[in-house]
Amino acid sequence: MGVDKQSLLNIVPDESRLIFDNIPSEYLSDALGHLRGEADVLIFPLSTEEVSGVLKYAHTNDIPVTPRGAGTNLVGSTVPVKGGIIMDLSRMNRVLELDRDTLTATVEPGILLQDFQSLVEGEGLFYPPDPGEKASSIGGNISTNAGGMRAVKYGVTRDYVRGLEVVLADGSVLNVGGKQVKDVSGLSLKNLLIGSEGTLAVITKCLLRLLPKPETSVSVLVPYTDLDTGIKSVLTILQANANPTAVEFMERKVVELGESFSGVKYPRPDAGSYILLTFDGYKSEVDTNVERVRTLALDNGAMDYIIFTDAAQAADAWRVRGALVKAVEAVSEQEPVDIVVPISRTAEFIRFVNELETDSGMRMVSFGHAGDGNVHLCMVRDGRDDAVWEKELKENMERAYKKAYELGGVVSGEHGIGIGKRHYFLEETPRENLLVMNHIKDALDPRHILNDQKSYIIGGTTDAELV
Repeated sequence: MGVDKQSLLNIVPDESRLIFDNIPSEYLSDALGHLRGEADVLIFPLSTEEVSGVLKYAHTNDIPVTPRGAGTNLVGSTVPVKGGIIMDLSRMNRVLELDRDTLTATVEPGILLQDFQSLVEGEGLFYPPDPGEKASSIGGNISTNAGGMRAVKYGVTRDYVRGLEVVLADGSVLNVGGKQVKDVSGLSLKNLLIGSEGTLAVITKCLLRLLPKPETSVSVLVPYTDLDTGIKSVLTILQANANPTAVEFMERKVVELGESFSGVKYPRPDAGSYILLTFDGYKSEVDTNVERVRTLALDNGAMDYIIFTDAAQAADAWRVRGALVKAVEAVSEQEPVDIVVPISRTAEFIRFVNELETDSGMRMVSFGHAGDGNVHLCMVRDGRDDAVWEKELKENMERAYKKAYELGGVVSGEHGIGIGKRHYFLEETPRENLLVMNHIKDALDPRHILNDQKSYIIGGTTDAELV
């Protein structure tokens, strides 16, 4: 059954918030724009009631719905592969409450991470999740359980979600979690929904945990002759209880792309790789840890130890790191990968990637979160025609994911699965796990209208359909 305009206008009584014709192309894709879908209508709801009404209508009429926020995802999670309705939540972007007594904030899902962090820090508070894309939405961060650079000390988005208001596929409104710190009262529905990529429900309110803002923050750049030495040094730093906030690794070849893209130059261009660290907390604690790590780094192969005493210099250094995916994309189409392996196997996986690059002839640039084993790997097209690119990319992705699983890793740490990584996820995930995931999907969305054929969803729950 097609979408009926008048039925939707009865739910969203503002024609300017429904686009039926000439839907802008950015709403049909993701941040990379390599994948594209089609849809009958783009809707901008402003309330839980409107979201509920649209989903109830879609459920009754078997119309697919693709939820989206800022559209910054990199794996096709927001591509409307089955047509129907695109539900854009970006205009639901208010801060509803800031509760100092419980150190929580209640926000709508469309608020951007950078705006929320700026707001709470202006109040002397702190929201730690810190993915590279700061223009992402909080709802999107929750839907992918975004991690980012501060995960080594503070954890990931899941650790800062106290509660959610969500709308199920049939329009039912559900509240899960709350301001209480502890809760073992039944199954944790909240944690089930976090990271589900819009396949189980649409988030309409987010209750977030806050911390007091750290007194000070210091960033340090540590150059090494090669990445292998740098990664091994990181293990020593992590085991020394120096409590770094962020520990990032970058090869020189990708830093050069970041420099060209951002206009910022790193010191020690003679390095083969860099470790970029941040320490935050009380000044006395930070100063002690910075000096402790200086000794450890220099004793374990560091070429130098550069403390950014100027806040602008530190911001520039992190700006280069945050822009690396875009810097690679500015040079050539590329496929971003965010494989995770155990921290102790990071150097081994990077060595494999460098060997794969040499063996395959495909340029590969690596960077990521040395503190948690999350490797961001860009496989670069570099002028290959469509047929060659598709063939060689698939071959190299298969080899990279196979190696990651051999090392005890997984397909994604924070980007999610979406469309782009779905094949590799389904191929490596045990059948029993997929069956359980799909039973959950069937229970919450029996007609499979919500972001279907994304992530773990295989379209049914029988063994035959998993083959």
